[in-house]
Amino acid sequence: MADVTGEKIKMELETFDITCDDDAVLDKMLEQCLCHRIKAEDIVNEWFAFSTTKGLLKLTVTSLETFEHEVLNKKQKNKGSSKSSKFNNTRDVHSIQELIQAEEEEENLLDSYSTPSKVGSQKRALTTPEQPQSKRAAARLSSPGLLLSPASFSPCPTPSQKYSMRGARGEVVATFGAVQGPRWSGKGQTVVQVDLLEGREDSLTSSYKYMFQRLRDVRDVLTEKIEGLGEELRTHFNIEEFSPASLPVQDTVTVLGQVCCDSNGKLNAQSVLLEASQEHGARQVPVDLSELKDYSLFPGQVVVMEGINTSGSRFVASKLYEGVPLPFYSTPESTKEINEALEPVMVMVACGPYTPSDSLAYDPLIDLINIINKDRPDVCILLGPFVDSKHEQIEKGQVTETFETIFSRCVDSIVDGTRGTGCKLVFIPSQRDVHHHYIYPQPPFTLPDLKKDDVQRVTLAPDPCTLLIGGVTLGLTSTDILFHMGAEEISSATGSDRFSRIMKHMLTQRSYYPLYPPAEEVNMDYERFQQYGLLPLTPDILIVPSEMRYFIKVMQLFFFFFFF
Repeated sequence: MADVTGEKIKMELETFDITCDDDAVLDKMLEQCLCHRIKAEDIVNEWFAFSTTKGLLKLTVTSLETFEHEVLNKKQKNKGSSKSSKFNNTRDVHSIQELIQAEEEEENLLDSYSTPSKVGSQKRALTTPEQPQSKRAAARLSSPGLLLSPASFSPCPTPSQKYSMRGARGEVVATFGAVQGPRWSGKGQTVVQVDLLEGREDSLTSSYKYMFQRLRDVRDVLTEKIEGLGEELRTHFNIEEFSPASLPVQDTVTVLGQVCCDSNGKLNAQSVLLEASQEHGARQVPVDLSELKDYSLFPGQVVVMEGINTSGSRFVASKLYEGVPLPFYSTPESTKEINEALEPVMVMVACGPYTPSDSLAYDPLIDLINIINKDRPDVCILLGPFVDSKHEQIEKGQVTETFETIFSRCVDSIVDGTRGTGCKLVFIPSQRDVHHHYIYPQPPFTLPDLKKDDVQRVTLAPDPCTLLIGGVTLGLTSTDILFHMGAEEISSATGSDRFSRIMKHMLTQRSYYPLYPPAEEVNMDYERFQQYGLLPLTPDILIVPSEMRYFIKVMQLFFFFFFF
């Protein structure tokens, strides 16, 4: 889905003589492509069919939201319901391509039952006749200067054509603030300190045992979250007390609870439930949102609502209280003079994967190292994945070395290649790192072979983490919460975009991952999450890599969001 762009959608629309120059409409269709995992051609075909049945409906953001609710969401639900039948013995074949695919699957199934004597006659070999692995290429594997050569990892050392032929390299795609002669090159200031905000004693610094949590432990964590945020809301809005949401009353009452869905499908305005805390019965009550003009809700959100419940079976909400963010970092007096003496600090941030999608050549990472040497930033933060579990060659096991060795070579190349710049390096893992712990919160990497001279300039941080650099706090997580919440959030809000609403939810819910239940690809350890996954404060800068379109936004005074 990374190939879907606004320009492709626009070209597909022109096929049906539909002209669209509204960037908001194109961004909305791009967001729907990413959220529902469909191609540009498919979404345009679906839209044209939908608009034709509605009498050639005009293409607007509002009509696209209706289209998503009536068409895309239903298709998503149908896909989910068909998962249970994907292993059936029979299948319908509607095209030659599907017939070829079916035959290949049958051949692969037969190959899996081959005996050792037939291994040499398997249809697919690791090396192709067009590009055999020569003795010269094998000899180069041990060369230190070729640590990131594709021949080091892949039996088919083919450089990426997509990456080498890409356009607009080095182009600035987004800026923020008034640019008045900035210095985009750092000075390698050795006095710049990079620290975990809460100190190493109170941060996740090592691996832990997981897959042992009990359901009642998860319940206790969620209950404590509801009660903790509820108390903050009660104090902030001067609310006397909360009433049970399921209690039949004729007067307006104020209730506290967690938003959830009445089924396993996607949340919508008709499926919202409010789950009360243990103190108020822990019952789930359907919520009627028809009297709320503006709202933005997602599963797992802790909210306070005003309304009535005359029958005890449905709560009619008339007012929704928004959460309260934490305060900003306050610099201690002892370090103010040191921070004021520093020149402007340049921080560079990059996120993986560091290989093209069609090759295991680490050309993007090599280019990044060259940029670090040219611009000489004071701090460089590198988020995973470094060895991407979703890469096709990784998934098929078409590598010649272990995943740990590939990762070690990546780190060695970065550390050795930037040693002369004095740049501080920060490594943050991703759940897509195939060699690392697949759990959230994720412990930091371990580098047992790191040289003593590099220990002081390398920081190994967990995911998520809050860093303190020169008196400025940065909140970071490599998990795509923006994409996950964007697929689940519902709203009836005017004058705001989805990205801003999601980021505001992270602040007001005081969590790096407020969604519950989490996305299927996120394995959450709730006891550790309660310790290490909550926001300790409101960071000055929040950095969240995502598959969604990049943007920079200001949410509060001197508070910036950077996404890429």
